Amino acid sequence: MARPGFVLEVDDRTPPLVVPDGVGFRLERFPLDTRVVYPAESLPAVPDVAEAINSALDAPLDSPPLTERLRPGMKLTIAFDDISTPIPRMHRPDIRGRIIEAVLRRAAAIGVDDVSLIAARGLNRRMTEPELQHVLGERVFRSFFADGRLTSHDAEDPDQLTTVGSTEAGDVSVNAAAAQADLLVFVHLADWSGNGVRAVAAGLGSSATISQLAAQPEHGDQRSAAEEIDARVAAACPIFQIEAVLDNSAFAPPLEFLGKREWEWNLKDQAAWLAVHRGMAVISGKARRRILGTAQAGYAPLQIVAGAPDAVARSSEAKVSAQRVVEVNGQADVAIMGVPQTTRYSVDSITNPVLAAWSALGATFNAHRGRPVVRAGGALIVYHPMPADFSPLHHPSYVDFFAEVLPATTDPVQIQEKFEAKFATDPWYTHLYRASYAFHGVHPFHLWYEMAAAREHCGDIIWVGAHRPTVDRLGFRAASTLADALEIVSSSVGRSPSISYLHNSAQLVADVR
Repeated sequence: MARPGFVLEVDDRTPPLVVPDGVGFRLERFPLDTRVVYPAESLPAVPDVAEAINSALDAPLDSPPLTERLRPGMKLTIAFDDISTPIPRMHRPDIRGRIIEAVLRRAAAIGVDDVSLIAARGLNRRMTEPELQHVLGERVFRSFFADGRLTSHDAEDPDQLTTVGSTEAGDVSVNAAAAQADLLVFVHLADWSGNGVRAVAAGLGSSATISQLAAQPEHGDQRSAAEEIDARVAAACPIFQIEAVLDNSAFAPPLEFLGKREWEWNLKDQAAWLAVHRGMAVISGKARRRILGTAQAGYAPLQIVAGAPDAVARSSEAKVSAQRVVEVNGQADVAIMGVPQTTRYSVDSITNPVLAAWSALGATFNAHRGRPVVRAGGALIVYHPMPADFSPLHHPSYVDFFAEVLPATTDPVQIQEKFEAKFATDPWYTHLYRASYAFHGVHPFHLWYEMAAAREHCGDIIWVGAHRPTVDRLGFRAASTLADALEIVSSSVGRSPSISYLHNSAQLVADVR
Protein backbone atom coordinates (compact mmCIF):
# COMPACT_ATOMS: atom_id res chain seq x y z
CA MET A 1 0.00 0.00 0.00
CA ALA A 2 1.35 3.45 -0.89
CA ARG A 3 2.55 5.67 1.91
CA PRO A 4 1.34 9.25 2.16
CA GLY A 5 3.61 12.28 2.13
CA PHE A 6 5.92 12.41 5.09
CA VAL A 7 7.61 15.13 7.12
CA LEU A 8 10.90 14.09 8.74
CA GLU A 9 12.61 16.10 11.47
CA VAL A 10 16.38 15.90 11.06
CA ASP A 11 18.25 14.43 14.03
CA ASP A 12 21.72 12.99 14.68
CA ARG A 13 20.83 9.77 12.87
CA THR A 14 19.61 11.41 9.66
CA PRO A 15 21.96 10.73 6.71
CA PRO A 16 22.90 13.41 4.20
CA LEU A 17 19.97 14.18 1.92
CA VAL A 18 19.86 14.41 -1.88
CA VAL A 19 19.41 17.92 -3.31
CA PRO A 20 18.92 18.56 -7.06
CA ASP A 21 21.59 21.02 -8.17
CA GLY A 22 21.26 21.74 -11.87
CA VAL A 23 23.23 19.24 -13.94
CA GLY A 24 23.66 16.91 -11.01
CA PHE A 25 22.78 16.21 -7.40
CA ARG A 26 24.54 16.74 -4.11
CA LEU A 27 24.30 15.19 -0.66
CA GLU A 28 23.72 17.85 1.98
CA ARG A 29 23.62 17.68 5.76
CA PHE A 30 20.85 19.87 7.12
CA PRO A 31 20.70 21.51 10.55
CA LEU A 32 19.05 19.59 13.36
CA ASP A 33 15.24 19.88 13.50
CA THR A 34 14.97 20.78 9.80
CA ARG A 35 11.63 19.51 8.53
CA VAL A 36 12.10 17.48 5.36
CA VAL A 37 8.88 17.33 3.33
CA TYR A 38 8.80 14.15 1.25
CA PRO A 39 6.19 13.54 -1.48
CA ALA A 40 3.80 10.65 -1.20
CA GLU A 41 4.66 7.33 -2.74
CA SER A 42 2.66 6.54 -5.84
CA LEU A 43 -0.96 5.61 -5.37
CA PRO A 44 -2.20 2.40 -7.02
CA ALA A 45 -2.32 2.75 -10.79
CA VAL A 46 -5.30 1.73 -12.90
CA PRO A 47 -5.02 -2.07 -13.28
CA ASP A 48 -5.79 -2.08 -17.02
CA VAL A 49 -4.96 1.06 -19.01
CA ALA A 50 -6.91 0.04 -22.12
CA GLU A 51 -9.99 -0.72 -20.04
CA ALA A 52 -9.65 2.60 -18.18
CA ILE A 53 -9.48 4.53 -21.47
CA ASN A 54 -12.50 2.72 -22.87
CA SER A 55 -14.48 3.28 -19.68
CA ALA A 56 -13.68 7.01 -19.75
CA LEU A 57 -14.81 7.35 -23.37
CA ASP A 58 -17.94 5.25 -22.91
CA ALA A 59 -19.05 6.65 -19.54
CA PRO A 60 -17.92 10.31 -19.51
CA LEU A 61 -18.84 12.97 -16.96
CA ASP A 62 -21.72 15.32 -17.85
CA SER A 63 -21.56 14.30 -21.49
CA PRO A 64 -22.92 11.63 -23.81
CA PRO A 65 -20.44 8.85 -24.66
CA LEU A 66 -17.89 9.75 -27.31
CA THR A 67 -19.49 7.51 -29.91
CA GLU A 68 -22.76 9.42 -29.54
CA ARG A 69 -20.94 12.68 -30.29
CA LEU A 70 -19.42 11.31 -33.50
CA ARG A 71 -21.17 11.02 -36.85
CA PRO A 72 -20.14 10.36 -40.45
CA GLY A 73 -19.02 13.45 -42.37
CA MET A 74 -18.26 15.55 -39.30
CA LYS A 75 -15.05 17.50 -38.71
CA LEU A 76 -13.11 16.10 -35.74
CA THR A 77 -10.10 17.87 -34.24
CA ILE A 78 -7.92 16.17 -31.63
CA ALA A 79 -5.53 18.38 -29.65
CA PHE A 80 -2.95 17.18 -27.13
CA ASP A 81 -0.37 18.54 -24.69
CA ASP A 82 3.16 19.16 -25.89
CA ILE A 83 6.41 17.91 -24.33
CA SER A 84 6.36 20.46 -21.51
CA THR A 85 4.65 17.76 -19.46
CA PRO A 86 5.42 15.38 -17.85
CA ILE A 87 8.97 15.99 -16.63
CA PRO A 88 10.88 13.71 -17.06
CA ARG A 89 9.15 12.45 -20.20
CA MET A 90 7.08 9.30 -20.00
CA HIS A 91 8.36 5.92 -21.15
CA ARG A 92 6.74 4.72 -24.33
CA PRO A 93 3.91 4.20 -24.90
CA ASP A 94 2.89 7.68 -23.79
CA ILE A 95 -0.61 7.64 -22.32
CA ARG A 96 -1.67 10.47 -24.68
CA GLY A 97 -0.86 8.33 -27.69
CA ARG A 98 -2.90 5.43 -26.31
CA ILE A 99 -5.89 7.70 -25.66
CA ILE A 100 -5.70 9.21 -29.14
CA GLU A 101 -5.54 5.76 -30.75
CA ALA A 102 -8.72 4.78 -28.88
CA VAL A 103 -10.47 7.95 -30.09
CA LEU A 104 -9.35 7.32 -33.68
CA ARG A 105 -10.62 3.73 -33.60
CA ARG A 106 -14.07 4.92 -32.57
CA ALA A 107 -14.03 7.67 -35.19
CA ALA A 108 -13.02 5.24 -37.95
CA ALA A 109 -15.73 2.75 -36.95
CA ILE A 110 -18.39 5.45 -37.29
CA GLY A 111 -17.05 6.77 -40.59
CA VAL A 112 -15.45 10.04 -39.48
CA ASP A 113 -12.88 10.82 -42.18
CA ASP A 114 -12.15 14.52 -41.61
CA VAL A 115 -9.76 14.23 -38.64
CA SER A 116 -6.83 16.49 -37.74
CA LEU A 117 -4.34 16.44 -34.85
CA ILE A 118 -2.85 19.53 -33.21
CA ALA A 119 -0.01 19.81 -30.72
CA ALA A 120 -1.39 22.37 -28.25
CA ARG A 121 1.89 24.12 -27.57
CA GLY A 122 0.60 27.61 -26.73
CA LEU A 123 3.68 29.86 -26.70
CA ASN A 124 6.10 26.97 -26.33
CA ARG A 125 8.51 25.83 -29.01
CA ARG A 126 7.51 23.48 -31.79
CA MET A 127 8.02 19.79 -31.19
CA THR A 128 10.47 17.89 -33.37
CA GLU A 129 9.38 14.88 -35.39
CA PRO A 130 10.96 12.39 -32.92
CA GLU A 131 9.23 14.20 -30.04
CA LEU A 132 5.86 14.02 -31.78
CA GLN A 133 6.42 10.36 -32.53
CA HIS A 134 7.31 9.70 -28.89
CA VAL A 135 4.00 11.19 -27.68
CA LEU A 136 1.72 9.82 -30.40
CA GLY A 137 3.34 6.51 -31.22
CA GLU A 138 4.79 5.56 -34.59
CA ARG A 139 1.51 4.45 -36.20
CA VAL A 140 -0.49 7.61 -35.47
CA PHE A 141 2.48 9.85 -36.25
CA ARG A 142 3.09 8.27 -39.67
CA SER A 143 -0.61 8.27 -40.55
CA PHE A 144 -1.14 11.97 -39.89
CA PHE A 145 2.23 13.70 -40.33
CA ALA A 146 2.93 12.83 -43.95
CA ASP A 147 -0.27 14.37 -45.33
CA GLY A 148 -0.24 17.47 -43.13
CA ARG A 149 -3.07 16.44 -40.81
CA LEU A 150 -0.72 16.66 -37.81
CA THR A 151 0.27 20.25 -37.06
CA SER A 152 1.56 22.41 -34.22
CA HIS A 153 -0.59 25.25 -32.98
CA ASP A 154 0.67 28.66 -34.14
CA ALA A 155 -0.43 31.46 -31.83
CA GLU A 156 0.77 34.07 -34.36
CA ASP A 157 -0.78 32.82 -37.59
CA PRO A 158 -3.91 34.87 -38.40
CA ASP A 159 -5.01 32.23 -40.89
CA GLN A 160 -5.00 29.60 -38.12
CA LEU A 161 -6.92 31.70 -35.57
CA THR A 162 -10.59 32.50 -35.04
CA THR A 163 -11.94 35.19 -32.71
CA VAL A 164 -14.57 33.71 -30.38
CA GLY A 165 -15.33 36.73 -28.20
CA SER A 166 -13.62 39.43 -26.21
CA THR A 167 -12.85 40.71 -22.72
CA GLU A 168 -12.04 44.21 -21.50
CA ALA A 169 -8.40 43.45 -22.31
CA GLY A 170 -9.00 42.44 -25.92
CA ASP A 171 -10.15 39.72 -28.29
CA VAL A 172 -10.21 36.05 -27.38
CA SER A 173 -8.96 33.94 -30.28
CA VAL A 174 -8.28 30.23 -30.60
CA ASN A 175 -7.07 27.78 -33.20
CA ALA A 176 -9.49 27.83 -36.12
CA ALA A 177 -9.41 24.05 -36.55
CA ALA A 178 -10.60 23.74 -32.95
CA ALA A 179 -13.25 26.46 -33.13
CA GLN A 180 -14.64 25.29 -36.47
CA ALA A 181 -14.68 21.59 -35.64
CA ASP A 182 -17.93 19.77 -34.94
CA LEU A 183 -16.08 18.31 -31.96
CA LEU A 184 -12.77 19.15 -30.28
CA VAL A 185 -11.28 16.26 -28.34
CA PHE A 186 -8.65 17.67 -26.00
CA VAL A 187 -6.19 15.18 -24.45
CA HIS A 188 -4.50 16.60 -21.37
CA LEU A 189 -2.20 15.44 -18.58
CA ALA A 190 -3.75 16.95 -15.47
CA ASP A 191 -1.54 18.69 -12.92
CA TRP A 192 -1.98 21.03 -9.98
CA SER A 193 -3.43 23.86 -12.05
CA GLY A 194 -4.60 24.64 -15.55
CA ASN A 195 -7.06 21.83 -16.19
CA GLY A 196 -10.40 21.99 -17.98
CA VAL A 197 -11.10 24.80 -20.42
CA ARG A 198 -8.10 26.73 -19.06
CA ALA A 199 -5.79 24.12 -20.57
CA VAL A 200 -7.53 24.50 -23.95
CA ALA A 201 -7.20 28.29 -23.90
CA ALA A 202 -3.53 28.15 -22.86
CA GLY A 203 -2.65 25.51 -25.44
CA LEU A 204 -4.69 26.68 -28.42
CA GLY A 205 -5.12 30.43 -27.81
CA SER A 206 -3.61 33.32 -29.72
CA SER A 207 -0.55 35.00 -28.23
CA ALA A 208 -2.73 37.93 -27.13
CA THR A 209 -5.25 35.59 -25.49
CA ILE A 210 -2.55 33.67 -23.62
CA SER A 211 -1.00 36.97 -22.53
CA GLN A 212 -4.34 37.94 -21.02
CA LEU A 213 -4.19 34.77 -18.92
CA ALA A 214 -0.70 35.75 -17.75
CA ALA A 215 -1.43 39.46 -17.15
CA GLN A 216 -0.29 41.11 -13.93
CA PRO A 217 -3.06 41.42 -11.30
CA GLU A 218 -2.17 45.10 -10.85
CA HIS A 219 -3.60 45.69 -14.31
CA GLY A 220 -7.04 44.30 -13.50
CA ASP A 221 -8.82 41.35 -11.99
CA GLN A 222 -6.76 38.48 -13.37
CA ARG A 223 -9.11 35.77 -12.11
CA SER A 224 -12.16 37.40 -13.71
CA ALA A 225 -10.32 37.87 -17.02
CA ALA A 226 -9.26 34.21 -17.05
CA GLU A 227 -12.80 33.06 -16.24
CA GLU A 228 -14.14 35.27 -19.06
CA ILE A 229 -11.71 33.65 -21.48
CA ASP A 230 -12.77 30.20 -20.29
CA ALA A 231 -16.41 31.10 -20.89
CA ARG A 232 -15.75 32.43 -24.41
CA VAL A 233 -13.77 29.35 -25.41
CA ALA A 234 -16.29 26.92 -23.89
CA ALA A 235 -19.16 28.63 -25.71
CA ALA A 236 -17.38 28.56 -29.07
CA CYS A 237 -15.80 25.10 -29.00
CA PRO A 238 -17.76 21.85 -28.47
CA ILE A 239 -15.15 20.22 -26.22
CA PHE A 240 -14.85 16.59 -25.18
CA GLN A 241 -12.02 16.68 -22.62
CA ILE A 242 -9.93 13.64 -21.71
CA GLU A 243 -7.51 13.98 -18.80
CA ALA A 244 -5.05 11.52 -17.28
CA VAL A 245 -3.56 11.87 -13.81
CA LEU A 246 -0.11 10.31 -13.45
CA ASP A 247 1.52 8.88 -10.36
CA ASN A 248 4.77 10.01 -8.71
CA SER A 249 7.08 7.52 -10.44
CA ALA A 250 9.42 10.21 -11.73
CA PHE A 251 12.65 8.22 -11.45
CA ALA A 252 13.45 5.21 -13.62
CA PRO A 253 16.62 3.06 -13.61
CA PRO A 254 19.39 3.83 -12.94
CA LEU A 255 18.05 6.80 -10.92
CA GLU A 256 15.13 5.11 -9.15
CA PHE A 257 16.91 5.40 -5.79
CA LEU A 258 16.35 9.17 -5.95
CA GLY A 259 12.66 8.55 -5.36
CA LYS A 260 13.35 6.78 -2.07
CA ARG A 261 13.88 8.23 1.38
CA GLU A 262 17.61 8.28 2.03
CA TRP A 263 17.64 6.25 5.25
CA GLU A 264 15.94 3.43 3.29
CA TRP A 265 18.69 3.14 0.69
CA ASN A 266 20.04 -0.39 0.50
CA LEU A 267 23.53 -1.35 -0.63
CA LYS A 268 22.44 -1.38 -4.28
CA ASP A 269 21.05 2.15 -3.95
CA GLN A 270 24.20 3.40 -2.28
CA ALA A 271 26.33 1.85 -5.02
CA ALA A 272 24.10 3.44 -7.67
CA TRP A 273 24.47 6.85 -6.02
CA LEU A 274 28.26 6.48 -5.94
CA ALA A 275 28.37 5.43 -9.59
CA VAL A 276 26.13 8.30 -10.71
CA HIS A 277 27.91 10.88 -8.57
CA ARG A 278 31.42 9.86 -9.67
CA GLY A 279 30.37 9.45 -13.29
CA MET A 280 28.83 12.93 -13.40
CA ALA A 281 31.97 14.42 -11.85
CA VAL A 282 34.24 13.30 -14.70
CA ILE A 283 32.15 14.30 -17.70
CA SER A 284 31.41 17.69 -19.16
CA GLY A 285 28.39 19.80 -18.29
CA LYS A 286 27.06 19.28 -21.80
CA ALA A 287 27.30 15.51 -21.43
CA ARG A 288 25.57 15.67 -18.03
CA ARG A 289 22.75 17.69 -19.56
CA ARG A 290 22.37 15.16 -22.34
CA ILE A 291 22.26 12.19 -19.96
CA LEU A 292 19.81 13.76 -17.53
CA GLY A 293 17.78 15.31 -20.33
CA THR A 294 17.17 11.94 -21.99
CA ALA A 295 16.00 10.30 -18.76
CA GLN A 296 12.52 8.81 -18.96
CA ALA A 297 10.14 7.95 -16.14
CA GLY A 298 7.91 4.94 -15.62
CA TYR A 299 4.77 6.95 -14.90
CA ALA A 300 1.51 5.05 -14.63
CA PRO A 301 -1.98 6.59 -14.83
CA LEU A 302 -3.94 6.81 -11.60
CA GLN A 303 -7.10 7.93 -13.34
CA ILE A 304 -8.38 8.60 -16.84
CA VAL A 305 -11.57 10.62 -17.06
CA ALA A 306 -13.46 12.19 -19.95
CA GLY A 307 -16.44 14.41 -20.61
CA ALA A 308 -17.40 18.04 -20.05
CA PRO A 309 -14.27 20.12 -19.27
CA ASP A 310 -15.44 21.52 -15.92
CA ALA A 311 -16.53 18.16 -14.58
CA VAL A 312 -13.35 16.51 -15.81
CA ALA A 313 -11.24 19.24 -14.20
CA ARG A 314 -12.93 18.78 -10.82
CA SER A 315 -12.36 15.04 -10.90
CA SER A 316 -8.73 15.40 -12.01
CA GLU A 317 -7.90 18.02 -9.39
CA ALA A 318 -9.28 15.78 -6.64
CA LYS A 319 -7.07 12.91 -7.81
CA VAL A 320 -4.00 15.16 -8.17
CA SER A 321 -4.58 16.35 -4.61
CA ALA A 322 -4.85 12.78 -3.33
CA GLN A 323 -1.48 11.97 -4.94
CA ARG A 324 0.51 15.12 -4.31
CA VAL A 325 -0.77 17.07 -1.29
CA VAL A 326 1.36 16.72 1.84
CA GLU A 327 0.28 18.23 5.15
CA VAL A 328 2.90 20.49 6.77
CA ASN A 329 2.53 21.80 10.29
CA GLY A 330 3.09 25.56 10.17
CA GLN A 331 5.16 27.90 8.05
CA ALA A 332 8.94 27.92 8.38
CA ASP A 333 11.34 30.84 8.72
CA VAL A 334 13.41 29.33 5.89
CA ALA A 335 12.37 27.13 2.96
CA ILE A 336 14.97 25.19 0.97
CA MET A 337 14.60 23.62 -2.48
CA GLY A 338 16.74 22.42 -5.36
CA VAL A 339 16.30 22.96 -9.09
CA PRO A 340 16.88 19.91 -11.34
CA GLN A 341 18.47 19.88 -14.76
CA THR A 342 15.26 19.80 -16.79
CA THR A 343 12.26 22.07 -16.35
CA ARG A 344 9.01 22.13 -18.31
CA TYR A 345 10.56 24.61 -20.72
CA SER A 346 14.05 23.16 -21.15
CA VAL A 347 13.33 19.68 -22.52
CA ASP A 348 16.25 18.66 -24.75
CA SER A 349 17.74 22.08 -24.05
CA ILE A 350 19.49 24.24 -21.45
CA THR A 351 17.96 25.41 -18.19
CA ASN A 352 18.96 29.05 -18.40
CA PRO A 353 18.95 31.21 -15.23
CA VAL A 354 15.47 32.66 -15.84
CA LEU A 355 14.05 29.14 -16.20
CA ALA A 356 15.91 28.01 -13.08
CA ALA A 357 14.49 30.94 -11.13
CA TRP A 358 10.98 30.18 -12.39
CA SER A 359 11.30 26.51 -11.45
CA ALA A 360 11.90 27.49 -7.81
CA LEU A 361 10.02 30.77 -7.38
CA GLY A 362 7.17 30.06 -9.79
CA ALA A 363 6.46 26.33 -10.00
CA THR A 364 7.67 25.10 -6.60
CA PHE A 365 6.90 28.12 -4.42
CA ASN A 366 3.34 28.38 -5.77
CA ALA A 367 2.58 24.66 -5.32
CA HIS A 368 0.66 25.00 -2.07
CA ARG A 369 -2.86 25.12 -0.69
CA GLY A 370 -3.49 28.63 0.54
CA ARG A 371 -0.21 29.38 2.31
CA PRO A 372 3.42 28.99 1.20
CA VAL A 373 5.78 26.78 3.19
CA VAL A 374 7.83 29.84 4.24
CA ARG A 375 6.35 32.66 6.30
CA ALA A 376 5.98 36.22 5.04
CA GLY A 377 9.35 37.96 5.30
CA GLY A 378 11.16 34.64 5.63
CA ALA A 379 13.99 33.36 3.49
CA LEU A 380 14.13 31.09 0.47
CA ILE A 381 17.35 29.15 -0.19
CA VAL A 382 17.71 27.49 -3.60
CA TYR A 383 20.37 25.18 -5.07
CA HIS A 384 21.42 25.71 -8.69
CA PRO A 385 24.75 26.84 -10.23
CA MET A 386 22.97 29.51 -12.36
CA PRO A 387 25.51 29.84 -15.18
CA ALA A 388 24.56 32.43 -17.80
CA ASP A 389 24.02 29.71 -20.41
CA PHE A 390 21.23 30.00 -22.97
CA SER A 391 20.02 28.03 -25.96
CA PRO A 392 20.02 30.38 -28.97
CA LEU A 393 17.80 27.84 -30.76
CA HIS A 394 15.10 27.49 -28.11
CA HIS A 395 15.35 30.64 -25.99
CA PRO A 396 16.47 33.62 -28.11
CA SER A 397 14.15 36.10 -26.37
CA TYR A 398 15.44 34.88 -22.99
CA VAL A 399 18.92 36.01 -24.02
CA ASP A 400 17.69 39.55 -24.63
CA PHE A 401 15.39 39.51 -21.61
CA PHE A 402 18.43 38.73 -19.45
CA ALA A 403 20.73 41.19 -21.25
CA GLU A 404 18.39 44.14 -21.79
CA VAL A 405 15.35 43.95 -19.50
CA LEU A 406 16.72 42.76 -16.15
CA PRO A 407 19.56 45.34 -16.00
CA ALA A 408 16.88 48.04 -16.30
CA THR A 409 14.42 46.63 -13.75
CA THR A 410 13.33 43.41 -12.08
CA ASP A 411 9.92 44.79 -11.12
CA PRO A 412 7.25 42.79 -13.00
CA VAL A 413 4.86 45.72 -13.37
CA GLN A 414 7.54 47.95 -14.91
CA ILE A 415 8.73 45.08 -17.08
CA GLN A 416 5.24 44.60 -18.45
CA GLU A 417 4.66 48.30 -19.05
CA LYS A 418 8.04 49.10 -20.63
CA PHE A 419 9.15 45.96 -22.45
CA GLU A 420 6.47 43.33 -23.06
CA ALA A 421 4.90 44.90 -26.14
CA LYS A 422 8.28 45.21 -27.85
CA PHE A 423 9.08 41.53 -27.36
CA ALA A 424 5.54 40.46 -28.23
CA THR A 425 5.64 42.16 -31.63
CA ASP A 426 9.30 41.70 -32.54
CA PRO A 427 9.25 40.18 -36.05
CA TRP A 428 12.44 38.15 -35.51
CA TYR A 429 11.14 36.46 -32.35
CA THR A 430 7.84 35.79 -34.11
CA HIS A 431 9.62 34.27 -37.10
CA LEU A 432 11.73 31.99 -34.90
CA TYR A 433 8.65 30.90 -32.93
CA ARG A 434 6.73 30.09 -36.10
CA ALA A 435 9.41 28.67 -38.38
CA SER A 436 12.13 27.36 -36.05
CA TYR A 437 12.08 25.84 -32.55
CA ALA A 438 12.02 28.94 -30.38
CA PHE A 439 9.73 29.83 -27.52
CA HIS A 440 7.60 32.90 -28.15
CA GLY A 441 9.13 36.32 -27.53
CA VAL A 442 6.97 37.00 -24.45
CA HIS A 443 7.59 33.59 -22.85
CA PRO A 444 10.17 34.84 -20.32
CA PHE A 445 7.82 37.66 -19.34
CA HIS A 446 5.03 35.29 -18.39
CA LEU A 447 7.39 33.19 -16.29
CA TRP A 448 8.77 36.29 -14.59
CA TYR A 449 5.25 37.32 -13.61
CA GLU A 450 4.69 33.92 -11.99
CA MET A 451 7.65 34.61 -9.69
CA ALA A 452 6.14 37.83 -8.36
CA ALA A 453 4.38 36.18 -5.41
CA ALA A 454 7.62 34.62 -4.13
CA ARG A 455 9.63 37.83 -4.58
CA GLU A 456 7.04 39.86 -2.68
CA HIS A 457 6.54 37.25 0.05
CA CYS A 458 10.15 36.43 0.91
CA GLY A 459 12.53 38.80 2.66
CA ASP A 460 15.62 37.05 1.24
CA ILE A 461 16.23 34.72 -1.71
CA ILE A 462 19.67 33.08 -1.70
CA TRP A 463 21.17 30.76 -4.30
CA VAL A 464 23.71 28.22 -3.05
CA GLY A 465 26.71 27.52 -5.26
CA ALA A 466 25.49 29.97 -7.88
CA HIS A 467 27.33 32.23 -10.31
CA ARG A 468 27.21 35.55 -8.47
CA PRO A 469 26.97 37.96 -11.44
CA THR A 470 24.02 35.98 -12.81
CA VAL A 471 22.22 35.94 -9.48
CA ASP A 472 22.87 39.65 -9.02
CA ARG A 473 21.32 40.34 -12.44
CA LEU A 474 18.14 38.56 -11.37
CA GLY A 475 17.96 40.58 -8.15
CA PHE A 476 18.98 37.82 -5.72
CA ARG A 477 22.02 36.95 -3.64
CA ALA A 478 24.48 34.06 -3.80
CA ALA A 479 26.19 31.95 -1.15
CA SER A 480 28.92 29.33 -1.40
CA THR A 481 27.38 26.86 1.05
CA LEU A 482 24.20 26.27 3.02
CA ALA A 483 25.96 27.48 6.15
CA ASP A 484 26.89 30.73 4.38
CA ALA A 485 23.31 31.16 3.17
CA LEU A 486 21.93 30.72 6.68
CA GLU A 487 24.47 33.23 7.96
CA ILE A 488 23.37 35.77 5.32
CA VAL A 489 19.69 35.48 6.29
CA SER A 490 20.29 35.36 10.05
CA SER A 491 19.64 39.09 10.38
CA SER A 492 16.03 38.55 9.30
CA VAL A 493 15.24 35.01 10.53
CA GLY A 494 17.57 34.70 13.52
CA ARG A 495 20.36 32.26 14.37
CA SER A 496 18.05 29.30 15.01
CA PRO A 497 15.35 29.54 12.35
CA SER A 498 12.77 26.89 11.64
CA ILE A 499 13.63 25.26 8.30
CA SER A 500 11.63 23.20 5.80
CA TYR A 501 13.32 21.39 2.92
CA LEU A 502 11.04 20.40 0.00
CA HIS A 503 12.42 17.05 -1.16
CA ASN A 504 11.61 16.10 -4.80
CA SER A 505 9.45 19.22 -4.84
CA ALA A 506 7.99 18.62 -8.32
CA GLN A 507 6.01 15.67 -6.92
CA LEU A 508 4.36 17.48 -4.00
CA VAL A 509 1.93 20.24 -3.07
CA ALA A 510 2.18 21.64 0.46
CA ASP A 511 -0.91 21.96 2.64
CA VAL A 512 0.38 24.24 5.40
CA ARG A 513 -1.77 24.07 8.52
